[in-house]
Amino acid sequence: MQDHRDEVEPVQRESAPRQSDPQDPDRSDDARNESRTDGDVTVAMHEGEDRDSAAGISRRDDGDEAATQDADADASTAAVDSASEGIAADDGHAGHADADGDSARSRGVAARFSSWAYAVLFLLVDIAGVGILQWGVTVSSSETELPTPLVGLWSLIETLWQDHRYVFLLNLLVLGALYLTLIFLFNRFWVATPVFVALCLTVSVIGHLKVLSRYETLPPSDFNFLGGGDAGAIASFLPAGAQRTILVVVAIIVVVAALCVLLHRMDLRRGRILTGANRAWGASGRLVGILVPALFLGMFVQSVGTVGAWGNTFAQWMGDIPSMWDSVYDAQRNGVLISFARQLNPKIMDMPSDYSEATMRDVVARYDNEAKTINASRNQYMSDNSVVYILSESFSDPTRVPGLSINEDPMPQIRAIKDSTTSGLMLSSGYGGGTANLEFQALTGLSMANFDASLTSPYQQLVPGLAWTPTINQAWGESKNQIALHPYEASMYSRSSNYKKFGFSHFWTRSGPEFIAHQHRIDNSPYISDQSAYDSTIEKIEGNSAHQFVQLVTMQNHMPFNNWYNDNQFTATATPGAKALGSNEAMSIETYAKGMNHTDAATKQFLDELDAQKKPITVVFYGDHLPGVYTTAGANKANSIALHETDYFIWSNAASSTRGTKIADSAYTSPNFFMAQMADHMNAKVSPYIAFLTKMHSKIAAMEPPVVNQIQGWVRIPAGQTIYLDGNGNPMAERDFDATTKQLLHDYQLIQYDITAGSHYLQNSDFMTVPSSTTASTKQSKYEMTAKQQTGETASGATASGATTSKDAAAQETSASERASGLLRLSEGRSDSVRVEGQTSGQLR
Repeated sequence: MQDHRDEVEPVQRESAPRQSDPQDPDRSDDARNESRTDGDVTVAMHEGEDRDSAAGISRRDDGDEAATQDADADASTAAVDSASEGIAADDGHAGHADADGDSARSRGVAARFSSWAYAVLFLLVDIAGVGILQWGVTVSSSETELPTPLVGLWSLIETLWQDHRYVFLLNLLVLGALYLTLIFLFNRFWVATPVFVALCLTVSVIGHLKVLSRYETLPPSDFNFLGGGDAGAIASFLPAGAQRTILVVVAIIVVVAALCVLLHRMDLRRGRILTGANRAWGASGRLVGILVPALFLGMFVQSVGTVGAWGNTFAQWMGDIPSMWDSVYDAQRNGVLISFARQLNPKIMDMPSDYSEATMRDVVARYDNEAKTINASRNQYMSDNSVVYILSESFSDPTRVPGLSINEDPMPQIRAIKDSTTSGLMLSSGYGGGTANLEFQALTGLSMANFDASLTSPYQQLVPGLAWTPTINQAWGESKNQIALHPYEASMYSRSSNYKKFGFSHFWTRSGPEFIAHQHRIDNSPYISDQSAYDSTIEKIEGNSAHQFVQLVTMQNHMPFNNWYNDNQFTATATPGAKALGSNEAMSIETYAKGMNHTDAATKQFLDELDAQKKPITVVFYGDHLPGVYTTAGANKANSIALHETDYFIWSNAASSTRGTKIADSAYTSPNFFMAQMADHMNAKVSPYIAFLTKMHSKIAAMEPPVVNQIQGWVRIPAGQTIYLDGNGNPMAERDFDATTKQLLHDYQLIQYDITAGSHYLQNSDFMTVPSSTTASTKQSKYEMTAKQQTGETASGATASGATTSKDAAAQETSASERASGLLRLSEGRSDSVRVEGQTSGQLR
């Protein structure tokens, strides 16, 4: 029987022959056997014996059967790996690998990594992956880099005990599922690890450079850009110092890869997770190891953006608080991975049961007839005027707030303007927030009431992924005539990228790259004043003789309201019998009232300057929501509608033919109806889409999803029934709607679904085409040419016959004119708008 003392003794001086030991004859025999074995190995290698035999014979220093079994297991695992992955480099040279293992063991530096060692390393690398991703968004709101990359990771970790939110663990779990999938896919820990780290570093550095240049994170739509053949264009907008950052990241990837290669050579298991002689068991275990984490990852991503789905519920339970008004803050607050996953598969809205191409053709025909009826009595074209949309931040009359008394009217000028033109109250979906949702509705004519409860921020969740985005500004044809200004960050609500998609050629902001000209602040206010915003806007209008669409979003009256203004004459108190205001609440309301007063004066001055312009200009002015300062009034749910009604007006300057117009049914509205009201105010011809909105507004004055008296930061649209108001501002019950109103609401859902989630059948029609003087001239020319041709044919026929009476000729001419008219009507059903600089004039794309 062989003596096993060799198992615990280090192998030394392999080249020296062993001496015979008279006390241990077996050991002497071993030495002689090993000497013969060396020769046998040499012969076997030269004679081309298979590598498993050579490897088994060459294990002369292990001295036990366990080593031989390990070799067999390694060989079996290598065969499974080679069959399933085609990885032959490692296994094709097993003899060399084992020789390296012998050499390493002879030096005493190799070890067989245990499963516990792999588990610990997996956790450490997973944490590092989350940290790497957080580094990508480790910048402050002032766009200055924070002191160290670890700050981003630590700020996520400390929420565990500070806020009792477990989003760090949630990110760890989701990213770990990806890491685990890679490990079982390769069945090599030391191969999967550098791939995983390189993937995290690549995504993070791309995101980091975008944050530095635009203060925006990577939305899923950016990866469509990378895959669309435009990746080379990224270099054109890399920030300064980007090359150095990229080189550092590449160096880190190389170092990590080299370290993993070294550990691979030191690890006697070669990083294999599954080993064993049974190939079937190994393949099955590996398949399970791939599918389980991959399915978890896929199902979570699929459901995390949908209210009521398990992924969304689980994320909320772990502490996810969506903050989508600022994508960088959202990623810092909830983790890059969770913030990104929420945008991958948001539920937009349910598909109407009868949605089809045939159904949409019926919709087009129905409102094409409605447009013709409306246009018969109108003689103006929308794009023959300049239009300015002004979203005035938080503008709403504080004297209407229940239980509140203000000692002085903060908006006397605008109150007078409202009395002289189309004006009223706008039902808002937001309170203290949600600005971009109101802006989205005003530009598109779509309603938040039609969306699924999961879609709380279209600018982040919907618009980036849309291939077709029809908006009212596109009726002005050339992109150079569509401009936007916002005296704050271009990245807020992803406006910079969304405005480009809408067709705006310029977007001037505080943060650039196109900088707004005037940036004055009033007293201690941190925000650029409305007067400065108006001054910047008037310069863009005065310097352009063409008709324009101008989008202005102000910032002066944004929260917080912290006693910014000097010489504030306003005081806020509770009305008799109402609950007293808190001191902080009163201070905030008084600050807001003073800001309103500044806006009132600046708006009057802006309209006076527009009045002096020689070209016709119409202004659509509206407040997006009330400020979130009415704590006392907000505590009473009966005040919900009152706290969601802002002020609006539509005004035209002296050069416009509709100055002083006050249209019917203007007392109440919602922003999705602005384009229809504006066309009515301007006496302008409409597209079938605007004709639909006009009819919809005649039946329902205002509509918004359910509202709540809390500052908007929703994870979902509030539960409850959609709010409908009639022309007098009274709530309407959907069950009481007549057949026409129900049909209109259903058509609205069909239209909105087709634009946002459907097959875009409407895009191939004239449904969105706003009539213009250019297209009208083109159609008139076609009509005259067709009529002449038909008349000429009739005259030729009469001459040839020589027997046609004057009465018959007149009848034939009338018939020809009717046919020409029919051709004109047919041509109106096709898309024949005039192309200008590659765009369709009057076509909402």
